[in-house]
Amino acid sequence: MSSSTVDIVRRLGENAEAVCRRYLGNGRREGHYWMVGNIHNERGRSLYVRLPSHHDGALSAGKWTDAESGDHGDLLDIIAASCGHASFRETLEEARRFLSLPMEPPAARNPAPRKHPAGTPQAARRLWAGSKPVAGSLGQAYFLGRRLLDAACADALRFHPNCYYRVSEDDAANCRPAWPAIIAAVTDDAGAITGVHRTWLDPAGGKAPVAYPRRAMGHLLGSGVRFGRAAPMMVFGEGLETLLSVREVLPAMPMIAGLSAAHLAAIAFPDGLRRLYIARDNDDAGRIAFETLAERASGTDIELLPLDSELGDFNADLTTFGHDRVRNAIKAQLCRTDRIEQF
Repeated sequence: MSSSTVDIVRRLGENAEAVCRRYLGNGRREGHYWMVGNIHNERGRSLYVRLPSHHDGALSAGKWTDAESGDHGDLLDIIAASCGHASFRETLEEARRFLSLPMEPPAARNPAPRKHPAGTPQAARRLWAGSKPVAGSLGQAYFLGRRLLDAACADALRFHPNCYYRVSEDDAANCRPAWPAIIAAVTDDAGAITGVHRTWLDPAGGKAPVAYPRRAMGHLLGSGVRFGRAAPMMVFGEGLETLLSVREVLPAMPMIAGLSAAHLAAIAFPDGLRRLYIARDNDDAGRIAFETLAERASGTDIELLPLDSELGDFNADLTTFGHDRVRNAIKAQLCRTDRIEQF
């Protein structure tokens, strides 16, 4: 952090209550804290911002913590979330305006890194790099609500506390442009990130109340979200939560999620693959994807076998029936040798 940025953070801390009244106006002061629902200025008392006091001066003023999500930061984070900024430079300029400081001369600025066009693999890798582990986050709480107990430890998944959401014509007029999100890395057969999949979340629980709470970007064709290294026996599936549900009862088996029926059908077969289970959704798209994969596998040494859920998909089974019933149902569909090895 540059000296000028440190000075801005210090000045904001000295004026922490004024910052909160401006950018977290739905909260209120309680003792030495400003209390509000979350960084997006929703009503509530989960997030608390430390205000200057006579006891510790301004040393910790402006630091905030969200007791529900575990996220924390300083007042620059709050300004960025309130204004929906796409870059740190925008946030610094807004902070300077708030503090009535002169704008930094253009010649004195460090050249901003070139922003990659939206939807490209480069933009996907940038979002992945800016995300953090799922464990301990709102993302883990979401997974637990879907009865996915081990998902937070998966290397292919991360969490972003304030992920940009492109508002569409189908969204409400007051839809905000950023939400917490689970970020899944889409990789090719060599392990290179070619895209990401985002699941936006509501801090109050469940998916965000937006028209399209799931979106992918980057190059997806032939790639997928991978769990474990390629092996002679694997599972392919369509939806992320569907495959994570299968992974709850087959934790050692390598898997790839295609993220849609069309992309499931196009996943590249890893070298050395000999037996492939398809966790297909119980609909026409799932049936067509299986038939396409079967056609691609014909004439190869790959044996293709279905894994069918009782309801629409395996996460519906898991949340409705529980782990034991899903485990027994999947176990019954495996080849005898695989059943012995996995169970």
